[in-house]
Amino acid sequence: MNYESFFTSALARLKAEGRYRVFADLERRAGQFPKAARHSAAGVEEVTVWCSNDYLCMGQHPAVLAAMREAIDRVGAGAGGTRNIAGTNHYHVLLEAELADLHGKQAALTFTSGYVANEAALSTLGRQLPGCVFLSDEANHASMIAGMRHSRAPKEIFAHNDPADLDRRLASLPPDVPKVVVFESCYSMDGDFAPIGEICAVAKRHGALTYLDEVHAVGLYGPRGGGVAARDGIADRIDIIQGTLAKAFGVIGGYIAGSTALVDFIRSYAPGFIFTTSLPPAVAAGALAAIRHLKASAAERELLQERAARVKRRLRETGLPVMASPSHIVPVLVGDPVLCKRVTDELLTRHRIYVQPINYPTVPRGTERLRITPSPMHSDDDIERLVQAVSEVWNRFKIQVAA
Repeated sequence: MNYESFFTSALARLKAEGRYRVFADLERRAGQFPKAARHSAAGVEEVTVWCSNDYLCMGQHPAVLAAMREAIDRVGAGAGGTRNIAGTNHYHVLLEAELADLHGKQAALTFTSGYVANEAALSTLGRQLPGCVFLSDEANHASMIAGMRHSRAPKEIFAHNDPADLDRRLASLPPDVPKVVVFESCYSMDGDFAPIGEICAVAKRHGALTYLDEVHAVGLYGPRGGGVAARDGIADRIDIIQGTLAKAFGVIGGYIAGSTALVDFIRSYAPGFIFTTSLPPAVAAGALAAIRHLKASAAERELLQERAARVKRRLRETGLPVMASPSHIVPVLVGDPVLCKRVTDELLTRHRIYVQPINYPTVPRGTERLRITPSPMHSDDDIERLVQAVSEVWNRFKIQVAA
Protein backbone atom coordinates (compact mmCIF):
# COMPACT_ATOMS: atom_id res chain seq x y z
CA MET A 1 0.00 0.00 0.00
CA ASN A 2 1.18 3.51 -0.78
CA TYR A 3 0.64 5.06 2.64
CA GLU A 4 1.68 8.58 1.68
CA SER A 5 -0.75 8.53 -1.25
CA PHE A 6 -3.55 7.40 1.06
CA PHE A 7 -2.86 10.19 3.55
CA THR A 8 -2.64 12.81 0.80
CA SER A 9 -5.89 11.66 -0.81
CA ALA A 10 -7.73 11.71 2.51
CA LEU A 11 -6.55 15.27 3.16
CA ALA A 12 -7.55 16.29 -0.37
CA ARG A 13 -11.10 15.05 0.28
CA LEU A 14 -11.32 17.18 3.41
CA LYS A 15 -10.14 20.23 1.48
CA ALA A 16 -12.62 19.62 -1.35
CA GLU A 17 -15.46 19.40 1.18
CA GLY A 18 -14.35 22.57 2.93
CA ARG A 19 -13.65 20.66 6.14
CA TYR A 20 -9.85 20.94 6.23
CA ARG A 21 -8.83 22.79 9.38
CA VAL A 22 -6.15 25.46 9.24
CA PHE A 23 -4.72 26.61 12.56
CA ALA A 24 -4.22 30.31 13.16
CA ASP A 25 -0.83 31.02 14.76
CA LEU A 26 -1.97 33.21 17.65
CA GLU A 27 -0.17 34.55 20.68
CA ARG A 28 -2.42 35.62 23.51
CA ARG A 29 -1.03 38.52 25.52
CA ALA A 30 -1.60 38.42 29.28
CA GLY A 31 -3.83 41.26 30.40
CA GLN A 32 -4.80 42.32 26.86
CA PHE A 33 -7.49 39.79 25.94
CA PRO A 34 -9.40 39.71 23.57
CA LYS A 35 -6.44 41.11 21.61
CA ALA A 36 -3.83 38.65 20.36
CA ALA A 37 -0.85 38.66 18.01
CA ARG A 38 -1.29 36.71 14.79
CA HIS A 39 1.88 35.35 13.20
CA SER A 40 1.81 34.74 9.44
CA ALA A 41 4.11 34.89 6.43
CA ALA A 42 3.22 38.59 6.13
CA GLY A 43 4.47 39.29 9.65
CA VAL A 44 2.77 39.92 12.98
CA GLU A 45 -0.52 41.78 13.37
CA GLU A 46 -3.02 42.36 16.17
CA VAL A 47 -6.35 40.55 15.93
CA THR A 48 -9.46 40.43 18.09
CA VAL A 49 -10.42 36.94 19.24
CA TRP A 50 -14.14 36.10 19.11
CA CYS A 51 -14.10 32.32 19.53
CA SER A 52 -12.26 31.55 22.75
CA ASN A 53 -13.75 29.16 25.30
CA ASP A 54 -11.95 31.07 28.05
CA TYR A 55 -15.42 32.48 28.59
CA LEU A 56 -14.71 34.63 31.65
CA CYS A 57 -11.07 35.47 30.82
CA MET A 58 -9.89 33.66 33.94
CA GLY A 59 -6.85 32.52 31.95
CA GLN A 60 -5.77 36.16 32.18
CA HIS A 61 -6.91 36.83 35.76
CA PRO A 62 -4.19 38.14 38.13
CA ALA A 63 -5.24 35.76 40.91
CA VAL A 64 -4.88 32.74 38.61
CA LEU A 65 -1.52 33.87 37.22
CA ALA A 66 -0.20 34.59 40.71
CA ALA A 67 -1.30 31.19 42.01
CA MET A 68 0.41 29.40 39.12
CA ARG A 69 3.65 31.34 39.58
CA GLU A 70 3.66 30.63 43.31
CA ALA A 71 3.06 26.91 42.70
CA ILE A 72 5.91 26.68 40.17
CA ASP A 73 8.27 28.41 42.56
CA ARG A 74 7.15 26.17 45.39
CA VAL A 75 6.95 22.68 43.84
CA GLY A 76 8.33 22.93 40.30
CA ALA A 77 6.80 22.33 36.89
CA GLY A 78 5.52 18.79 36.41
CA ALA A 79 3.62 16.27 38.53
CA GLY A 80 6.29 13.61 38.05
CA GLY A 81 3.98 10.85 36.84
CA THR A 82 0.68 9.22 37.65
CA ARG A 83 -0.85 9.82 41.04
CA ASN A 84 -0.50 6.13 41.84
CA ILE A 85 3.26 6.22 41.25
CA ALA A 86 4.46 9.77 41.84
CA GLY A 87 2.00 10.53 44.63
CA THR A 88 -0.88 12.96 44.78
CA ASN A 89 0.31 16.52 44.99
CA HIS A 90 -1.44 18.49 47.72
CA TYR A 91 -2.78 20.95 45.10
CA HIS A 92 -4.79 18.06 43.62
CA VAL A 93 -6.29 17.27 47.02
CA LEU A 94 -7.29 20.90 47.56
CA LEU A 95 -8.68 21.21 44.03
CA GLU A 96 -10.83 18.09 44.29
CA ALA A 97 -12.24 19.21 47.64
CA GLU A 98 -13.10 22.58 46.08
CA LEU A 99 -14.82 20.93 43.10
CA ALA A 100 -16.85 18.61 45.32
CA ASP A 101 -18.01 21.61 47.32
CA LEU A 102 -18.82 23.55 44.13
CA HIS A 103 -21.29 20.86 43.07
CA GLY A 104 -22.53 19.83 46.51
CA LYS A 105 -21.10 16.34 46.11
CA GLN A 106 -19.13 14.12 48.47
CA ALA A 107 -16.07 13.78 46.24
CA ALA A 108 -14.44 14.75 42.96
CA LEU A 109 -11.66 13.40 40.74
CA THR A 110 -9.52 15.36 38.27
CA PHE A 111 -8.27 14.23 34.85
CA THR A 112 -5.93 15.77 32.28
CA SER A 113 -8.82 17.05 30.15
CA GLY A 114 -12.58 17.09 29.92
CA TYR A 115 -12.36 14.65 27.02
CA VAL A 116 -10.36 12.21 29.13
CA ALA A 117 -12.78 12.62 32.05
CA ASN A 118 -15.74 11.65 29.85
CA GLU A 119 -13.94 8.85 28.04
CA ALA A 120 -12.52 7.35 31.24
CA ALA A 121 -15.63 7.63 33.41
CA LEU A 122 -18.17 6.45 30.83
CA SER A 123 -16.06 3.61 29.44
CA THR A 124 -15.44 2.37 32.99
CA LEU A 125 -19.10 2.52 33.96
CA GLY A 126 -20.12 0.69 30.77
CA ARG A 127 -17.51 -2.03 31.20
CA GLN A 128 -17.97 -2.62 34.91
CA LEU A 129 -21.73 -2.33 35.48
CA PRO A 130 -23.08 -5.79 34.54
CA GLY A 131 -25.34 -5.53 31.50
CA CYS A 132 -25.19 -1.73 31.49
CA VAL A 133 -27.14 0.18 28.83
CA PHE A 134 -26.47 3.83 28.00
CA LEU A 135 -29.22 6.27 27.07
CA SER A 136 -27.49 9.06 25.16
CA ASP A 137 -28.82 12.40 23.93
CA GLU A 138 -28.35 12.54 20.16
CA ALA A 139 -26.41 15.83 20.42
CA ASN A 140 -23.82 14.62 22.95
CA HIS A 141 -20.17 15.59 22.58
CA ALA A 142 -17.64 13.36 20.80
CA SER A 143 -15.86 12.58 24.08
CA MET A 144 -19.03 11.16 25.59
CA ILE A 145 -19.71 9.11 22.47
CA ALA A 146 -16.13 7.80 22.58
CA GLY A 147 -16.44 6.76 26.21
CA MET A 148 -19.67 4.87 25.63
CA ARG A 149 -18.32 3.25 22.46
CA HIS A 150 -15.09 2.14 24.12
CA SER A 151 -17.04 0.47 26.93
CA ARG A 152 -18.72 -1.79 24.31
CA ALA A 153 -21.96 -1.49 26.27
CA PRO A 154 -25.17 -1.13 24.22
CA LYS A 155 -26.44 2.40 23.65
CA GLU A 156 -29.88 3.83 22.97
CA ILE A 157 -29.95 7.32 21.45
CA PHE A 158 -32.88 9.50 22.50
CA ALA A 159 -34.09 12.60 20.65
CA HIS A 160 -32.33 15.79 21.66
CA ASN A 161 -33.69 17.28 24.90
CA ASP A 162 -36.76 15.00 24.67
CA PRO A 163 -37.75 13.47 28.05
CA ALA A 164 -40.75 11.71 26.47
CA ASP A 165 -38.56 9.83 24.01
CA LEU A 166 -36.14 8.99 26.85
CA ASP A 167 -39.09 7.67 28.87
CA ARG A 168 -40.21 5.41 26.01
CA ARG A 169 -36.74 3.99 25.53
CA LEU A 170 -36.16 3.37 29.23
CA ALA A 171 -39.56 1.70 29.54
CA SER A 172 -38.55 -0.80 26.83
CA LEU A 173 -35.61 -2.05 28.90
CA PRO A 174 -35.84 -4.66 31.69
CA PRO A 175 -36.26 -2.93 35.08
CA ASP A 176 -33.28 -4.70 36.65
CA VAL A 177 -30.78 -3.72 33.91
CA PRO A 178 -28.25 -1.02 34.98
CA LYS A 179 -28.92 2.13 32.97
CA VAL A 180 -27.01 5.42 32.65
CA VAL A 181 -28.64 8.51 31.12
CA VAL A 182 -25.94 10.66 29.52
CA PHE A 183 -26.58 14.28 28.52
CA GLU A 184 -25.26 17.83 28.64
CA SER A 185 -26.55 20.92 30.40
CA CYS A 186 -25.51 23.46 27.75
CA TYR A 187 -24.88 22.27 24.20
CA SER A 188 -21.98 24.27 22.89
CA MET A 189 -22.78 24.52 19.18
CA ASP A 190 -26.45 25.61 19.44
CA GLY A 191 -26.18 27.12 22.92
CA ASP A 192 -29.40 25.45 24.13
CA PHE A 193 -30.11 24.11 27.63
CA ALA A 194 -31.30 20.64 28.58
CA PRO A 195 -34.53 20.18 30.58
CA ILE A 196 -32.44 18.73 33.41
CA GLY A 197 -35.22 18.36 35.96
CA GLU A 198 -37.51 16.50 33.54
CA ILE A 199 -34.73 14.18 32.40
CA CYS A 200 -33.80 13.42 36.01
CA ALA A 201 -37.42 12.63 36.88
CA VAL A 202 -37.66 10.18 33.97
CA ALA A 203 -34.31 8.57 34.82
CA LYS A 204 -35.15 8.08 38.48
CA ARG A 205 -38.56 6.61 37.62
CA HIS A 206 -36.73 3.87 35.70
CA GLY A 207 -33.88 3.38 38.18
CA ALA A 208 -31.20 4.93 35.92
CA LEU A 209 -28.10 6.83 36.92
CA THR A 210 -27.76 10.37 35.56
CA TYR A 211 -24.49 11.59 34.03
CA LEU A 212 -24.47 15.32 33.25
CA ASP A 213 -21.75 17.08 31.24
CA GLU A 214 -21.55 20.70 32.47
CA VAL A 215 -18.36 21.72 30.66
CA HIS A 216 -19.92 24.75 28.93
CA ALA A 217 -21.73 25.83 32.09
CA VAL A 218 -19.42 25.46 35.09
CA GLY A 219 -18.27 28.86 36.29
CA LEU A 220 -20.90 30.52 34.10
CA TYR A 221 -24.22 29.65 35.75
CA GLY A 222 -25.48 29.22 39.28
CA PRO A 223 -24.93 31.48 42.29
CA ARG A 224 -21.37 30.16 42.75
CA GLY A 225 -20.65 28.95 39.22
CA GLY A 226 -21.74 25.37 39.78
CA GLY A 227 -23.45 25.17 36.38
CA VAL A 228 -27.00 24.96 35.06
CA ALA A 229 -28.04 22.26 37.54
CA ALA A 230 -26.89 24.54 40.36
CA ARG A 231 -28.69 27.49 38.79
CA ASP A 232 -31.89 25.45 38.73
CA GLY A 233 -31.36 24.14 42.27
CA ILE A 234 -31.31 20.48 41.21
CA ALA A 235 -27.64 19.47 41.32
CA ASP A 236 -28.50 17.02 44.11
CA ARG A 237 -30.63 15.06 41.62
CA ILE A 238 -27.61 14.35 39.37
CA ASP A 239 -25.55 11.27 40.21
CA ILE A 240 -22.41 12.22 38.25
CA ILE A 241 -21.47 15.75 37.18
CA GLN A 242 -18.62 16.09 34.71
CA GLY A 243 -16.88 19.39 34.10
CA THR A 244 -13.80 21.07 32.73
CA LEU A 245 -11.13 23.41 34.02
CA ALA A 246 -10.28 24.56 30.48
CA LYS A 247 -13.16 26.91 29.72
CA ALA A 248 -14.63 29.26 32.34
CA PHE A 249 -11.87 28.36 34.81
CA GLY A 250 -9.18 29.32 32.32
CA VAL A 251 -6.59 26.51 32.51
CA ILE A 252 -6.83 22.84 31.44
CA GLY A 253 -8.17 19.61 32.90
CA GLY A 254 -11.41 17.78 33.51
CA TYR A 255 -13.18 16.21 36.45
CA ILE A 256 -16.15 14.26 37.73
CA ALA A 257 -18.04 14.82 40.98
CA GLY A 258 -20.37 12.43 42.76
CA SER A 259 -20.67 10.17 45.78
CA THR A 260 -17.57 9.00 47.61
CA ALA A 261 -18.07 5.39 46.49
CA LEU A 262 -18.69 6.28 42.84
CA VAL A 263 -15.67 8.57 42.58
CA ASP A 264 -13.44 6.04 44.33
CA PHE A 265 -14.75 3.36 41.95
CA ILE A 266 -13.72 5.41 38.89
CA ARG A 267 -10.37 6.25 40.51
CA SER A 268 -9.70 2.57 41.12
CA TYR A 269 -10.92 1.10 37.82
CA ALA A 270 -10.49 3.72 35.05
CA PRO A 271 -7.35 3.16 32.91
CA GLY A 272 -7.67 6.74 31.65
CA PHE A 273 -6.97 7.90 35.19
CA ILE A 274 -4.67 5.17 36.48
CA PHE A 275 -2.16 5.27 33.62
CA THR A 276 -2.08 9.01 32.86
CA THR A 277 0.35 11.51 34.33
CA SER A 278 -1.61 13.90 36.52
CA LEU A 279 -2.11 17.62 36.01
CA PRO A 280 0.92 19.80 36.73
CA PRO A 281 0.59 21.26 40.23
CA ALA A 282 0.68 24.80 38.86
CA VAL A 283 -2.36 24.05 36.68
CA ALA A 284 -4.21 22.66 39.69
CA ALA A 285 -3.25 25.77 41.67
CA GLY A 286 -4.53 28.04 38.89
CA ALA A 287 -7.82 26.15 38.66
CA LEU A 288 -8.20 26.31 42.43
CA ALA A 289 -7.74 30.09 42.38
CA ALA A 290 -10.24 30.50 39.53
CA ILE A 291 -12.90 28.37 41.21
CA ARG A 292 -12.52 30.16 44.53
CA HIS A 293 -12.74 33.55 42.82
CA LEU A 294 -15.85 32.66 40.83
CA LYS A 295 -17.57 31.16 43.87
CA ALA A 296 -17.35 34.58 45.49
CA SER A 297 -17.77 36.85 42.47
CA ALA A 298 -20.76 36.99 40.13
CA ALA A 299 -19.47 40.09 38.32
CA GLU A 300 -17.81 38.13 35.50
CA ARG A 301 -20.89 35.96 34.91
CA GLU A 302 -23.22 38.94 34.82
CA LEU A 303 -21.05 40.92 32.44
CA LEU A 304 -20.64 37.94 30.11
CA GLN A 305 -24.42 37.56 29.82
CA GLU A 306 -24.81 41.29 29.14
CA ARG A 307 -22.12 41.20 26.44
CA ALA A 308 -23.64 38.10 24.80
CA ALA A 309 -27.10 39.67 24.77
CA ARG A 310 -25.70 42.82 23.20
CA VAL A 311 -23.87 40.90 20.46
CA LYS A 312 -27.01 38.92 19.60
CA ARG A 313 -29.14 42.05 19.54
CA ARG A 314 -26.75 44.05 17.35
CA LEU A 315 -26.27 41.19 14.87
CA ARG A 316 -30.03 40.69 14.60
CA GLU A 317 -30.59 44.42 14.15
CA THR A 318 -28.29 44.20 11.13
CA GLY A 319 -30.39 41.35 9.74
CA LEU A 320 -27.82 38.61 10.25
CA PRO A 321 -29.08 35.03 10.81
CA VAL A 322 -28.34 34.57 14.51
CA MET A 323 -29.57 31.14 15.56
CA ALA A 324 -31.81 31.02 18.64
CA SER A 325 -29.71 30.52 21.77
CA PRO A 326 -30.67 31.23 25.40
CA SER A 327 -27.06 30.91 26.58
CA HIS A 328 -23.80 32.83 26.16
CA ILE A 329 -23.14 31.10 22.80
CA VAL A 330 -23.84 33.17 19.65
CA PRO A 331 -24.20 30.91 16.57
CA VAL A 332 -24.58 32.62 13.16
CA LEU A 333 -25.82 30.33 10.40
CA VAL A 334 -23.94 30.10 7.08
CA GLY A 335 -25.15 26.70 5.85
CA ASP A 336 -22.29 25.84 3.51
CA PRO A 337 -18.86 24.50 4.54
CA VAL A 338 -16.78 26.12 1.80
CA LEU A 339 -18.53 29.46 2.22
CA CYS A 340 -18.18 29.26 5.99
CA LYS A 341 -14.42 28.92 5.63
CA ARG A 342 -14.29 31.80 3.13
CA VAL A 343 -16.25 34.01 5.54
CA THR A 344 -13.89 33.36 8.45
CA ASP A 345 -10.82 33.80 6.22
CA GLU A 346 -12.19 37.14 5.07
CA LEU A 347 -12.92 38.27 8.62
CA LEU A 348 -9.37 37.44 9.63
CA THR A 349 -7.42 38.81 6.67
CA ARG A 350 -9.48 41.93 5.93
CA HIS A 351 -10.90 42.81 9.34
CA ARG A 352 -8.43 41.18 11.77
CA ILE A 353 -11.30 39.38 13.52
CA TYR A 354 -10.65 35.77 14.46
CA VAL A 355 -13.65 33.42 14.39
CA GLN A 356 -13.33 29.74 13.52
CA PRO A 357 -15.69 28.08 11.00
CA ILE A 358 -17.75 25.28 12.55
CA ASN A 359 -18.35 22.56 9.98
CA TYR A 360 -19.32 18.87 9.85
CA PRO A 361 -18.80 16.62 11.82
CA THR A 362 -18.92 19.11 14.69
CA VAL A 363 -22.36 20.21 13.46
CA PRO A 364 -24.75 18.51 10.97
CA ARG A 365 -24.21 19.18 7.26
CA GLY A 366 -26.16 22.21 6.13
CA THR A 367 -25.88 23.94 9.52
CA GLU A 368 -22.29 25.21 9.14
CA ARG A 369 -21.88 28.37 11.17
CA LEU A 370 -19.80 30.94 12.91
CA ARG A 371 -19.69 30.29 16.65
CA ILE A 372 -19.09 33.60 18.38
CA THR A 373 -18.23 33.65 22.07
CA PRO A 374 -18.31 37.09 23.70
CA SER A 375 -16.42 37.66 26.92
CA PRO A 376 -16.54 40.23 29.74
CA MET A 377 -13.48 41.89 28.15
CA HIS A 378 -15.05 42.64 24.74
CA SER A 379 -15.82 46.37 24.64
CA ASP A 380 -18.70 48.17 22.91
CA ASP A 381 -16.21 49.19 20.22
CA ASP A 382 -15.16 45.55 19.74
CA ILE A 383 -18.80 44.57 19.32
CA GLU A 384 -19.50 47.30 16.77
CA ARG A 385 -16.40 46.34 14.77
CA LEU A 386 -17.55 42.72 14.78
CA VAL A 387 -21.08 43.58 13.63
CA GLN A 388 -19.84 45.86 10.86
CA ALA A 389 -17.28 43.32 9.67
CA VAL A 390 -19.67 40.37 9.60
CA SER A 391 -22.30 42.47 7.82
CA GLU A 392 -19.75 43.62 5.22
CA VAL A 393 -18.60 40.06 4.55
CA TRP A 394 -22.20 38.83 4.31
CA ASN A 395 -22.90 41.48 1.69
CA ARG A 396 -19.64 40.78 -0.16
CA PHE A 397 -20.47 37.07 -0.52
CA LYS A 398 -24.21 37.76 -1.04
CA ILE A 399 -25.21 35.43 1.78
CA GLN A 400 -28.93 35.43 2.51
CA VAL A 401 -29.80 37.32 5.69
CA ALA A 402 -32.78 37.03 8.00
CA ALA A 403 -36.13 38.15 6.61
